[in-house]
Amino acid sequence: MEKKVIKVALAGNPNSGKSTIFNALTGGHAHVGNWPGVTVERKDGTFRYRDYEVIVTDLPGTYSLTAFSIDERIARDFILKEKPDVVVCVADATNLLRSLYLFVLLRELGANAILDLNMGDLIEGKIKVDIEGMEKALGAPVVITSGIKGTGINELKEEIVKAKDREVAPFRINYGDIEEAIRKLEDKLSGYSLPYDKRFLAIKLLEGDPIFKEELRSLGYEEIVELAEKEALTFEQKFGYDLETAIIEKRYGYIDAIVRKYTQRIAPIEEKLSISDKIDKIVINKYLGIPIFALFMWITFELTFRIGGFFSDYIDSFFSGLGGILENYLTSINAPVPLISFIKDGIIGGLGSVIVFLPNILVLFLFLSFLEDVGYMARAAFVVDKAMYTIGLPGRSFIPMILGFGCNVPAIMSTRTIPEERDRILTILINPFMSCTARLPIYVLFTGIFFEKNQGLIILSLYALGIFVAIFSAKIFRTIIPSLKGPISPLIMELPPYRLPTLKGVWIHAWERSREFLKKAGTIIFLGVVLIWFLASVPFSSEYGSEESIIGRLGKIIAPLLGPAGFPYWQIAVALLFGILAKEVVIGTLGTLFGGEENLAKTLQNLFTPLSAYSFMIMSLLYMPCLATIGVIKRETNWKWALFSVFYSILVGWTISVLFYQIGRVFAK
Repeated sequence: MEKKVIKVALAGNPNSGKSTIFNALTGGHAHVGNWPGVTVERKDGTFRYRDYEVIVTDLPGTYSLTAFSIDERIARDFILKEKPDVVVCVADATNLLRSLYLFVLLRELGANAILDLNMGDLIEGKIKVDIEGMEKALGAPVVITSGIKGTGINELKEEIVKAKDREVAPFRINYGDIEEAIRKLEDKLSGYSLPYDKRFLAIKLLEGDPIFKEELRSLGYEEIVELAEKEALTFEQKFGYDLETAIIEKRYGYIDAIVRKYTQRIAPIEEKLSISDKIDKIVINKYLGIPIFALFMWITFELTFRIGGFFSDYIDSFFSGLGGILENYLTSINAPVPLISFIKDGIIGGLGSVIVFLPNILVLFLFLSFLEDVGYMARAAFVVDKAMYTIGLPGRSFIPMILGFGCNVPAIMSTRTIPEERDRILTILINPFMSCTARLPIYVLFTGIFFEKNQGLIILSLYALGIFVAIFSAKIFRTIIPSLKGPISPLIMELPPYRLPTLKGVWIHAWERSREFLKKAGTIIFLGVVLIWFLASVPFSSEYGSEESIIGRLGKIIAPLLGPAGFPYWQIAVALLFGILAKEVVIGTLGTLFGGEENLAKTLQNLFTPLSAYSFMIMSLLYMPCLATIGVIKRETNWKWALFSVFYSILVGWTISVLFYQIGRVFAK
């Protein structure tokens, strides 16, 4: 029996709850990759309903399909070229006037669309929606859901299955005075074979859509583009304003009529929103906003260590016991000494010393996901944006900077949404200074040994230092690099109402991010610790991890450079060197060289003081991007900026570490 498959595209505005609906449909069973040819993340998930396997593709959040940004182009190209069976448009039920604009564009595109009025719990008892009337007016099914509470999801699945073989109803907005120009272009287009609806294409050309104009020119249809430009100019001369604005106004007029006719306000909806407003008076207050943000971050880090540390102790004990059991067993069967060393010191010691920090990373992402889903992280961006703008940083940079707390690679990818090239490059160059979770194992280890009573505060200070260095660097770059000079673009963003997220949704977001850490442990970090073990064992005549090994000789070359920063040891030099592969490898290297997690703390206590330990964490924060980050910088810009980022970060990391240690020694005397 042939498997029945339905391909669904999930579209929607940012903050419409699209990700929550995606998780509710797929249960979090998602595959994450990149869209072909670009570095924007693509998420696919599946679910089974009746006899169908439904494949859901989560399109980038967008307000329109004009294709001025990469996100808009991806969404539109997927619908036009991949031709999904069904497009579900997730709309914010509390703001239909804005949310329906994207749905209208999808209908004009000719998509087999379903309108999902999400956040239905917020309008319950406040707004009555005439579903049947709205369906007739829009020519498409309408479903009310609440992604947070999980209501309406089965109804949405049912409509998806029904829509599979449904004939798409015609959709047409009367554009009044513009209809004559549309008709002329439709007549012209009728003589050409193009894979688009003729009316839709005519409207997009009159709007001045650059992608369609470029495509038609490349096909040799220059006369169609010229006709569209001529009609647009004629309209502007006749009516005194541009044709694109007139088209947009007509669409909003149509949407306003739909909302007025098929929705009825039966109680004030502002109650929920007014609660958000009252909270915002405190959390985005110009005096209290930044201290509150710092407090939330401190609480997050403190709980990360208190809760994560509890589970880490058990993982530590497991790997310590496993290493001992395997060593005794291999010794009892007379296994070769190098094999015993490889398994105990290389695999168990290296990997175990990294995986032990998985609970800390998971707990951190749980709290960050909660703050994001509840609506606070958007406020944090708004609060810090004011401070950034006053010192010359582009406001749009803060979103990638926040993402950098997770991983610098997707954070740098997200700069694609920044329209100004100079602002985009500037944001890319400063992003590696944001402390990603790959550095967290280093912080957890060293603060646990040297700053046990103030772990959260110490970690917060390192994150703050990264932000300060990023801001200071941006100021320097904008001042001295000619190509980065220019006016500052402001941050324009929507503040969603506060919502209480579901535990399931928060868990899915946190686990998806933490899973990347485990993938690294199974690939890059594993290969790294194997390489380190080999270099620490060769020549086999030397003692494992000694100065006579290859890795010892390599470390002794670099170690003198680190002396002024307070850690002139070849093992530390090697750890930092291999940390270029991935920052987690720093701990993996130390675990491999010092005999695993059980010996690591004792050894580090003999090598470091609290002063030099903090200096080492500064170096780990700043000294160099990992290979993946360097690669994505090169891909998003060029080799010039990638190499500039490498050398600049090495200089900054070494200088600040040395200054901190040397000044600290003076005050410590």
